[in-house]
Amino acid sequence: YKEYLKQKKALSIEKMQEIHEELIEQIGSDEVAMELYEELLEVANRYASIRASWFFMSREEKMDKDPGRTSCHDSVITHLNMLERYLRKQGKTTRWREQLGDVAEDPYNRKAIGDFACYLVFINSVNAR
Repeated sequence: YKEYLKQKKALSIEKMQEIHEELIEQIGSDEVAMELYEELLEVANRYASIRASWFFMSREEKMDKDPGRTSCHDSVITHLNMLERYLRKQGKTTRWREQLGDVAEDPYNRKAIGDFACYLVFINSVNAR
């Protein structure tokens, strides 16, 4: 974890927790927002599963799985953006999304978004206890 924090655009657990709390606060009891959040969690779970296995894959397996991983990562970003747009239309703040960054502005923001997706899976898994 200490090595991770030294990497460009790394998000600390505390920062991810802050972003997540802001997101949940903005969702509130809005049923459409909750549905969009659940869809985000579904794709985040798929992405995290692939990413968690990545370390143990051979080079050939990585080459085979890379297009699917990329597509799943793209879907995470798309779902975050959909949730952001919906909440903004509802007059909610979307500072939480701004903190994750725009991939068009800096490609390393993609990595931060992937990290946040893994955090979402972690925190929701722990909360399912």
